[in-house]
Amino acid sequence: MANIDDMISHLDDKIDMIAATSVLQQQASDIRTQKINWQSYQQSQMISNEDFNAITALDGDKKSHYLKDNQYQAAKTFLSLLSHVSKDTTIQYLLVMIDDLLSEDRTRVEIFLDYASKRKETVWGPFLSLLNRSDGFIIHMTSRIIAKLACWGQDQMPKSDLNFYLQWLKDQLTLSDNEYIQSVGRCLQMMLRVDEYRFAFVTVDGISTLISILSSRVNFQVQYQLVFCLWVLTFNPLLAEKMNKFNVIPILADILSDCAKEKVTRIILAVFRNLIEKPEDAQVSKEHCIAMVQCKVLKQLSILEQRRFDDEDITSDVEFLTEKLQTSVQDLSSFDEYSTEIKSGRLEWSPVHKSAKFWRENAQRLNEKNYELLRILIHLLDTSRDPLVLSVASYDIGEYVRHFPRGKHVIEQLNGKQLVMQLLGHEDPNVRYEALLAVQKLMVHNWEYLGKQLEKDSEKVPGDKDGAKTISGKA
Repeated sequence: MANIDDMISHLDDKIDMIAATSVLQQQASDIRTQKINWQSYQQSQMISNEDFNAITALDGDKKSHYLKDNQYQAAKTFLSLLSHVSKDTTIQYLLVMIDDLLSEDRTRVEIFLDYASKRKETVWGPFLSLLNRSDGFIIHMTSRIIAKLACWGQDQMPKSDLNFYLQWLKDQLTLSDNEYIQSVGRCLQMMLRVDEYRFAFVTVDGISTLISILSSRVNFQVQYQLVFCLWVLTFNPLLAEKMNKFNVIPILADILSDCAKEKVTRIILAVFRNLIEKPEDAQVSKEHCIAMVQCKVLKQLSILEQRRFDDEDITSDVEFLTEKLQTSVQDLSSFDEYSTEIKSGRLEWSPVHKSAKFWRENAQRLNEKNYELLRILIHLLDTSRDPLVLSVASYDIGEYVRHFPRGKHVIEQLNGKQLVMQLLGHEDPNVRYEALLAVQKLMVHNWEYLGKQLEKDSEKVPGDKDGAKTISGKA
């Protein structure tokens, strides 16, 4: 585990250098220069003499010396002032003081945690309440402090507070034009290093949110931070196994193909490597390899092999992934290929769909795992807006019905027939055509019988009532 921490810390150091240029850090630099007149607070009796003596000592050159013997008082004064002072500029200054205090020495988080423990209070309440303020700097500097207390202390954040905070971070990510989005990403990068926090993040639907944002166009720095979050999550074997259910591989493969920044390339390759190395179920690793192959990752790897990188990790990951993906291609069965394509949700006219041999041999396999693949196809008919996906899904359902004797009954039970029929009115002519073919197949009870009847009918005189009745009787 130490090795993982070393890897993450190595990248963390580089991130901190970048964070110094973020909006939050630039504003913090300005706030440090705007000294607060603590004496005016004392004279107007807005703060006690005890708090005045403590805050002036903490705001001076001998802060470290004061903290050696006065940790309890320091925490008491900071929390008291944050609770009782209303002026935004003073709250901003206090938060910068606390953040600087923690950044200089991570063990100082225990000053606040010990104080709360001794008083049998929660340290989280005073900070979480500040997240309700309207000032952007105040809420995001508070968030940064909460992340440090949660990650650097010996005591983990209680479940209810944790879920509230992670939900808040997730909501901040989805705000349009949030100028503090890098700060939000940084907090998540810290929080998701803690394994227990990872599962809580999944509980608030965090992975879906990351993927949704990554599938839109965001700047490369945010891209890097959010992929970093996915990378840290994949160090947990269980999460690594579940990750591609959120379509992580197709989205990251798209970013990789468009990516011009070396650090984004590096972190995507690191995610891909973890998705192969970390799952304990070998079948899942195999499925991840196939998904990467189908998303044209091998092509990107061959391009990357031609480039020179300063970072040895990139070269190592390119070699590892190339070997694993090439091996998976050699072992790939047509059903593996089909299954992975369906699970990706990115259907296209790959050869297996139009192969009669494939359907004869594999139609029944769509019943496996409680009709998993059929359910996905039907879900795509219901939710996809892509005409290509709808066309291929309709065709596959028709072929399943044609080659599996009870297929019509199964599709009706899964509500597939109704969805296919709705597509008869689709605006795209290709979708209408494939839906019509599928409906025709759904209406026929016995394909072998129909074939023989068609042969007989070709010998009958057009308009023969018996022939017409035979076919319509079976339709």
